[in-house]
Amino acid sequence: MTGRRRRARQPSPDERRLWAQVTADVTPLEPSRRVKPVPAEEAPPPPPVAGSKPPPAPRAVASMRPKSPPSPPSLAPLAPLEPRQRRKLARGTRAIDARIDLHGLTQAEAHVRLRGFLSQAQAQGCSLVLVITGKGGPGGSLSADGRGILRRVVPQWLSFAEFRPLVVGFEEAHAGHGGGGALYVRVRKPGRGRT
Repeated sequence: MTGRRRRARQPSPDERRLWAQVTADVTPLEPSRRVKPVPAEEAPPPPPVAGSKPPPAPRAVASMRPKSPPSPPSLAPLAPLEPRQRRKLARGTRAIDARIDLHGLTQAEAHVRLRGFLSQAQAQGCSLVLVITGKGGPGGSLSADGRGILRRVVPQWLSFAEFRPLVVGFEEAHAGHGGGGALYVRVRKPGRGRT
């Protein structure tokens, strides 16, 4: 807010005519009978009507604005794939060691499965895995920017300290491996984790 007050809307001609009709037969109170209104903060609640239920407690309403993404971690950036390795993947001359398909899962399910998958991939000596998030589409869970929720949050998760002992880096997959709906994830060798 800039501190400026919004100018009150002026009534339309129809509204002025209606107001004139409503107030035509109204007579003002005599000054001696006028009562000062009670300020809103001090107004007592109206007494309950006999035989009626108390009003339900107000429910929390979700904001229509999207939640802001968590602040980026204050860790060193993750390393992307080397261009040579990326070319080999695109041509199909470099194999992917393992893959997991997360689309269709809730965020909680996907987080647990991703963590377990990456731990297992590290234990098996995998160096490059494919994580399929799905692109998000009609009828699916979409984030505020219209993209799939997992497509947006999985890269955030991989950047967090929790995944640093498992992940060297990641980037969007080649179109042949899912493009924007998948990620190449470089798995850290055991015993070389960062905190």
